[in-house]
Amino acid sequence: MARNYKEEYQHWLDSPALSEEEWAELNAIAGDEKEIENRFFAPLEFGTAGLRGTMKLGLHHMNVHIIRHATQAFANVISAEGEEAKRRGIAIAYDCRLNGETFAREAACVMAANGVHVRIFDALRPTPELSFAVLYYGTIAGLNVTASHNPKEYNGYKVYWADGAQLPPQKADAIAKQMEAIDIFTGFKSCDFDEAVKSGMIEILGKETDDAFMEQVMAQAIDKEVVKEVADEFKVVYTPFHGCGYKLVPEALARLGLKYVYPVEEQMVIDGNFPTVASPNPENPEGFYLAVDLAKKVGSDLIIGTDPDSDRIGTMVRVGDEYKTITGNQMGVLLLDYIIRAKKATGTLPENAGALSSIVSTGMARAVCEANGVHFEDTFTGFKFMAERIAEWEAAESYKYIFAFEESYGYMVGDYVRDKDAVTASMLVAEMAASYHKQGMTLMDAVNALYEKYGHFAEKTLNLVMPGLDGLQKMQQLMKDLREKPPVEIGGQEVLRIRDYADGSIFVAGLGKVGKTPFWGSNVLYFELADGSSFIVRPSGTEPKIKVYLLVRGESQAQCAEKIARYNEFADSLKK
Repeated sequence: MARNYKEEYQHWLDSPALSEEEWAELNAIAGDEKEIENRFFAPLEFGTAGLRGTMKLGLHHMNVHIIRHATQAFANVISAEGEEAKRRGIAIAYDCRLNGETFAREAACVMAANGVHVRIFDALRPTPELSFAVLYYGTIAGLNVTASHNPKEYNGYKVYWADGAQLPPQKADAIAKQMEAIDIFTGFKSCDFDEAVKSGMIEILGKETDDAFMEQVMAQAIDKEVVKEVADEFKVVYTPFHGCGYKLVPEALARLGLKYVYPVEEQMVIDGNFPTVASPNPENPEGFYLAVDLAKKVGSDLIIGTDPDSDRIGTMVRVGDEYKTITGNQMGVLLLDYIIRAKKATGTLPENAGALSSIVSTGMARAVCEANGVHFEDTFTGFKFMAERIAEWEAAESYKYIFAFEESYGYMVGDYVRDKDAVTASMLVAEMAASYHKQGMTLMDAVNALYEKYGHFAEKTLNLVMPGLDGLQKMQQLMKDLREKPPVEIGGQEVLRIRDYADGSIFVAGLGKVGKTPFWGSNVLYFELADGSSFIVRPSGTEPKIKVYLLVRGESQAQCAEKIARYNEFADSLKK
């Protein structure tokens, strides 16, 4: 029978598995009922994104006990696939987060003790290299200890399957069920790390994997000649935000042929405390202040920043004496258009080329593809869904994907990874920026040119933050209210159709259910408005917030901005 939060707290206090230091941490909150409830009201939910939470002792946080518990469950799921699966084993990586190496090694020891062969990196590595390692070594699974762009208090447990993509829902469900059946303190096996290395159950990955990965990265360059032509004047500033991109991104830019790459030295220091930024998220322009200072000093044309696990990339470009942000949607469209044009020019665009994006990303991607004769599809948020669709294309021999992206600054090309990849994206963005530089254009000039070519679009993502246990209940209630009493208009525009991606139902006011979406199974509400705009609401899978996406199209950027302002006002009212 499940324990309530008080019983769970006592269970932890009574466990001999706790160290003196851990026991003292829990004993110190003995009189704080709210803190005890927040730590023990429920386990962290294991989903397709794995686990993510703040690093504290307790059932609802990230700590070594949760790591061992989840890994035992994961080992059981791998073992159920048979001896061959255990022999193929698992690749394990970690980023710059506090406790990253500790958590990764704990996971390696549990896997090895269960007879699952482990390949673990000798130091921190970018997330896309973990996806690459799964495919390159043919492992059955992968694990990355990372909390991506979350604040320093967080860590996470990101899980991959044999296709190099994050876990499909059925595998995540299987791990979650195993976790329910295993006692957190007594239900796992472990072993000594060094002994497992000696016995060969744990294998250390190093430079040889980097070399193989980088060979594939550089193969994605389309036009190195254009870089060579502007290399004597084109300048790039780069920041890894204290994380994993510090080594391979500058290497990729150098191999591309860039002569002037200026790293932000203060942020090249590996540090999970992220001392120079409030949040190491490349979506936040304020985090680029040191990069902007350096860019102004050296006269840089482009700023590139990668998040702590180097799977997402943010950019800024010089506009006069200032530096302006290129949004995730804008960069997705820029890269899509550039890849199509550059591949056409070099004769490497497949006849059956296809591209993918998420349902919450800009509608401009479809417009670009339609204008260029490239097949386009959208999927749920998450590169695992794009990877799944790509696999279906491959199996049917229907389309050859050339690019996939999400509005949240994630981009994927090539067949050697099945996740967003800031190492390759950094290289391609630099090549594209060099190409436009040769034409006397910045990437911002290029964005405006694309609006003139394909139509005017604008997007905005809002985060309705709802922390704590109360926040979780508020999130659930908001989604329930929107389903039971959907708005008939948003920002003065009539709601024409509602897509409920939980079960795939499509509703029209006055008619009720009229059809079904091509895919379903995600807690997303999609409101289609009379002016062609979209208002999309979904709870975040990794953070305590509701995300609202505004996607609009207009006759001009000014008209788009006016629409965004109206829908933004309605979105703000949802939290009240």
